[in-house]
Amino acid sequence: MQCGRPLLLRQPFAPDAFDQVILGCVNVIADEMNPARVAALRLGMGEAMTAFTVQINCGSGMQSIDTGYRYIRDGSADLILAGGAESLSHAPLVFNRGAVNWYARLFGARGFGARVSALLGFRPSFLKPVIGLERGLTDPITDLNMGQTAELVGHLFHITRRQADEYAAESQQRLANAQNNGYFSGEIEPAFARDGKVFDHDDGVRPDTTADTLAKLKPAFERPWGKVTPGNSSQITDGASWVILASEEAVNEHRLTPKAVIVDSEWSALDPSVMGLGPVYCSTAILQRHALTLGDVELWELNEAFAAQVLGCLAAWDDAEFCRDALGLPAAAGGIPRERLNVDGGAIGLGHPVGASGNRIVLHLVNAMRRLGKKRGIATECIGGGQGGAMLIEAI
Repeated sequence: MQCGRPLLLRQPFAPDAFDQVILGCVNVIADEMNPARVAALRLGMGEAMTAFTVQINCGSGMQSIDTGYRYIRDGSADLILAGGAESLSHAPLVFNRGAVNWYARLFGARGFGARVSALLGFRPSFLKPVIGLERGLTDPITDLNMGQTAELVGHLFHITRRQADEYAAESQQRLANAQNNGYFSGEIEPAFARDGKVFDHDDGVRPDTTADTLAKLKPAFERPWGKVTPGNSSQITDGASWVILASEEAVNEHRLTPKAVIVDSEWSALDPSVMGLGPVYCSTAILQRHALTLGDVELWELNEAFAAQVLGCLAAWDDAEFCRDALGLPAAAGGIPRERLNVDGGAIGLGHPVGASGNRIVLHLVNAMRRLGKKRGIATECIGGGQGGAMLIEAI
């Protein structure tokens, strides 16, 4: 709500002028099973406002934009509020299966004797909770958690621990520079706690980070030789993002000033054990469809789930064998200059609120393109479960 209200207040039309609301969210809490509808009502958009929630893991916030984009492109809508939201700090602790079965026997028992018998089946292990976030970040097909998939990508493309730490340190420094220069002004709204405390910037940034300080951290997933650490991984955090999608008719009717045009989008799937390579597949498909090369894209936002995963994507594009066998290209696609990639840092410092990130990187890509005078950009992310999403944007 705290980022939606300022956005709607800035518009020259009433909140109920939208055709619908679409929100990406992964960790939906039991109290708000359709957070898109809850958000629409709390934002004063009216009881008649249809709203639904989409979920494709890390791509959910981008999926909301893509769904709205297709509705508008097909002529069935003119004005859509599309967003993403996640509160990973509210990820639940759940009972293990043994405890669930015990509670079921206890509550289903009829008569005093049956209840006593059920009570005697209690075991202390039932009190040990299952961390919902940990299970949610573990792929049920491969039984690898997301950090382990990043380790595998790093191993396949020979990404060293030093390279991952250097990338993470640079990301933190770019983010600090962006904050200090006000590059997020007008994009990130202050948040207010119930006690009145104001949070006017993301506090995950560590401007004094260096590769040497990161080298002191222990691997988080594959000890002792792993490359993925808490310092070169995205942070677990909360966040939300909204964008307004409008048809040309809506732009003219409400005298809006559009920032960019969505040219195309693509979703791809691959082996879940190397899900971090998802951006390579979907972005390459868009490039081929529009007869573009990597060098034709002036800015990239590639969600920083893990430094090793981002570097793995760059290495994959520069690997002739991979491009030939996996992408069907005649040769290596080439490289992306670092000055075009995540120019203001990313999830390593800002955090990765899963359902919101895909929306945020599209929003920031648009703003960064306008600030730097760039015409064409791609926002892309890897998706847990072995998928990837990408969106081709052109600035106006």
